[in-house]
Amino acid sequence: MIEKNSHHLKIEWGKIVDCCGLWSLKGRGSELEQNPSSEVSLNIREAKLKDIKALTEVLTLSFHPPGGWLSFIQPILKLGVYEDLRLRLRGTTPYYCCLVAVEIIKTPDETKKKVIGTIELSLKSGFDNGYLYISNLAVLESHRRKGIAKQLLRQCEEIASKWGYSTLNLHVLEDNYAAKKLYLSNGYQIGETQVFWPNWRWFRSQKLFLTKKI
Repeated sequence: MIEKNSHHLKIEWGKIVDCCGLWSLKGRGSELEQNPSSEVSLNIREAKLKDIKALTEVLTLSFHPPGGWLSFIQPILKLGVYEDLRLRLRGTTPYYCCLVAVEIIKTPDETKKKVIGTIELSLKSGFDNGYLYISNLAVLESHRRKGIAKQLLRQCEEIASKWGYSTLNLHVLEDNYAAKKLYLSNGYQIGETQVFWPNWRWFRSQKLFLTKKI
């Protein structure tokens, strides 16, 4: 049996030299402009128990953003996300991995680290030997459209290959156009379609099953 291993990926974007740089981050431009020698990098690694609180924040903001009536139940949703994640990270399932994307900003005076994204990979029962399934891909809104989700997906492909699998699978809602575009542009193909949520006309949404050969 192939046991899960620790996976580590570090991507350097180099020094921030002006406000036109790739990583002039929203809400932090003044800080970077005042420190032209700052270096920003992305570290993708396996999640640890100490990451649970930060990961819960990323997942809750991504899938249950505040606003409207959801604001009243967001603390309950956050608690549920926290407990579910804690159980998975403390489990001993051999074919399970939760990755975390950490933004690192280095200045001459200090180094700041912030969890900005995550993804999970697990083995689901079915077919002959089961199949690998991607879930909970999330990136903070302020850090989207910078290639982070693609890096997380690519790392899952590397892990799947090490585990001896050649196919990855996931679900996406048909009306989640941004996510669907991301997956299709990265080689995923649409398989079966399922009706998701109560079968009422105003709530109906198709859930697409996507697969990719690696």
